[in-house]
Amino acid sequence: MRSLFNINSRGTINILGGLVALLALSACGTQVIITETAKAAFEDRLTEEQVVDAKIKASIINRIIKIDKGLVLDVSVDVWKTRVMMTGTLSDANVRNSVIRAAQEDTRISDFYNNIHIVSEAEQSQRRDWMDKAKSGGQTVSDVVSDVWIETKISAQLISEEGVTSVNYRWRSVLGSVYLIGEASTSSEMNKVLDIISATKGVKSVKSHALLGSG
Repeated sequence: MRSLFNINSRGTINILGGLVALLALSACGTQVIITETAKAAFEDRLTEEQVVDAKIKASIINRIIKIDKGLVLDVSVDVWKTRVMMTGTLSDANVRNSVIRAAQEDTRISDFYNNIHIVSEAEQSQRRDWMDKAKSGGQTVSDVVSDVWIETKISAQLISEEGVTSVNYRWRSVLGSVYLIGEASTSSEMNKVLDIISATKGVKSVKSHALLGSG
């Protein structure tokens, strides 16, 4: 098994970025912390990029919590090389506007993608239930097709797919619409990732904000 202290292809020790992510995500549970820290050692981001991204994510989450602590169940924040993708569902457009304004206060953000859906209160309640069950370990891959189920299936497929470096991507499903951010080393890899996501059961549409590298 590869050590978390290995040096990546750019000659940079990635463990620092993992540790920053660990601190930023400390409220999300031990399992998530360990997963994020381990993933950082394999990413195609420099340590400095990982550190900045982790700080941007932490600052956005902190500002969202100040609006309403419950919003962390409704809205997700993913950052890749200072590019921010926000996803989720809210039943109030005014609340969404407040969340977006709070997120965009960070001047380090280079690009911002708002993928927060406005839904009915019933849909909002259902999705909160899915996310709450997943957080507590109450929902598994064998459960009803939901956003959690879709994200889990995509994860399993991308991790096992040859020619895909899954740690370089973040994906979120919002009522069956999947949003992607990260970076592909080649156009072939990008197409493979998008094809896998599109073919996943329950996926209605795919929107990619992923970069295409020079590999």
